[in-house]
Amino acid sequence: MAAGLSAAALPRLAQAQSATQPPATPRPAARPSPYRVNEPVSIDVNARLLPSFDIRDRARTRFGALEYRSGLILTSSFSGFGGLSALRLDAKGERFIAVSDQGSWFTGRIVYRGREMVRLDDVEAAPLLGADGRPITATRGWYDSESLALYGSFAYVGLERVNQVLRFDFAKGFTRSRGEVIALPPAARKLPNNKGLEGLVFVPKGQPLAGTLIAFSERGLDASGNLVAFLVGGKTPGQFSVRRSENFDISDAVLLPSGGLLILERKFSWFGGVGIRIRRLALSEIAPGAVVDGPAIFNADLGNEVDNMEGIDAHVTEEGETVLTMVSDDNFSLIQRNLLLQFTLVD
Repeated sequence: MAAGLSAAALPRLAQAQSATQPPATPRPAARPSPYRVNEPVSIDVNARLLPSFDIRDRARTRFGALEYRSGLILTSSFSGFGGLSALRLDAKGERFIAVSDQGSWFTGRIVYRGREMVRLDDVEAAPLLGADGRPITATRGWYDSESLALYGSFAYVGLERVNQVLRFDFAKGFTRSRGEVIALPPAARKLPNNKGLEGLVFVPKGQPLAGTLIAFSERGLDASGNLVAFLVGGKTPGQFSVRRSENFDISDAVLLPSGGLLILERKFSWFGGVGIRIRRLALSEIAPGAVVDGPAIFNADLGNEVDNMEGIDAHVTEEGETVLTMVSDDNFSLIQRNLLLQFTLVD
C-alpha cells in the first residue's frame, strides 16, 4: 500500500495495476464489435464535472508547470465506448478525434462554459477500417490502436501489439477512409508485444525534422535500458532513445504549437503506487543515434484525479494560453474511469 495516499485515493490502487501493468498472459481477443455496419454511429456521452484535481487539497490548482482548468468523467451506454488511448484537437480545442484501443474512432465537440469543459456534443463512433474496407479487428484481429498523429488530411494510427502504423487519408471519407500500412524500420518489429508503439507525432514544415513521423515505444529498451523511438520518413530516418528514469514508460507525446515536445509517462509499483509525469524534450536534439532527456514539468499520483492516462494534446486559446488536454484509458473496466483533463501550461 502506497504511503501518503488519501483514503479517497486508496480504492484506486488496485485498479492501477491493470491500468499500467499488463498481465503476463496474452491479452484476450478484442471485444465483440458494437457496429452492425461499417459506418459511423451517433452516441450519447455523459459528462460529470471534476471541479478539482488534488484529492488531498481541493483548493490547489498549480501542479509543477501546469495549472488545472477543468476535468470530466465520461461514460456512455454505447458498448464500444472506452479504452481512449489517444486524441487530437483542432486549433480551438473544440473538435476532437480520438482512438480506442479496441479499434474505434471517436469524434465530436467539447463544449465549454468560459474556460471550463462541461460536456461533449455531436459524438460519433466508427470502426477503424483496413485496406480492404473491413474493420481492422475483423480482418486481422488487429486492435490495441494506441497512438494518433495528424498532418494535413492524413491520420497515422499506431497499433501496439503488432507494431504497425496505418495511414488514413481523411480526404477519402474521414473516419470511413481505409488504413494503409506504412513502412517502419525493421527494429520496430522487435519491440515487446505489449510495450510497443505508444506515441506518435508528425513534425510539420518549419520545424527541425520537418516531414518526419516520430514513433515512441512504451518500453522497448536499447542496450543501455533507455526507451527506443524511431524517425520515420523525413530527411534523417533512423532510431534514437529517450533516457528512461524512475521506471517511467511512455504513453503518448505531443508537439507544442511553439515547437517544444512533451512526452506523457506513467509507472506503477505496489510500494509507490501510480505515477504520471510529463517531460519536456528539445526537438532540435533528436537525431539518429541520439539519447535525449529533459526535465519533468508535471507529476501526479493517486492523490490526484488520475487514472490510466494515455493521451495528450495541446492547443492555444484566443488569449494566448497553451492548454494541455489529457485522456485516460479505462480498459473497459468497471473500476476505472475515462477522464478528460485540461491544464494551462504556465512555464
